[in-house]
Amino acid sequence: MLIESEIDTVEYDMFRSACFKAFELILEQTGKLLRKAIKPYFHSPKEVDKMVFKNVFRNAVLRDLMTDEQCERWLQYRDIRNNTAHDYGVNFANETLVFLPQY
Repeated sequence: MLIESEIDTVEYDMFRSACFKAFELILEQTGKLLRKAIKPYFHSPKEVDKMVFKNVFRNAVLRDLMTDEQCERWLQYRDIRNNTAHDYGVNFANETLVFLPQY
């Protein structure tokens, strides 16, 4: 039988994991939608398909689809997402969870 503190820990771990997954999914969907938005500005859609995530956002700035400040914020989100995908430490996870409300 689980005691109350163990249940709280399990629930918190599930909450944290769900937050990370939602963050990752939203970030990926935003990148895909932005790719679609910038394709009309290129001669070949394949050029856009070959772009790395950060270049998609930089090109959106060049086409006035977002501001420099917005782009920098999304690039920071991408860096955080890359860290969450490769760092499984509890302290890092808790630090990232604090960041998510401003996202």
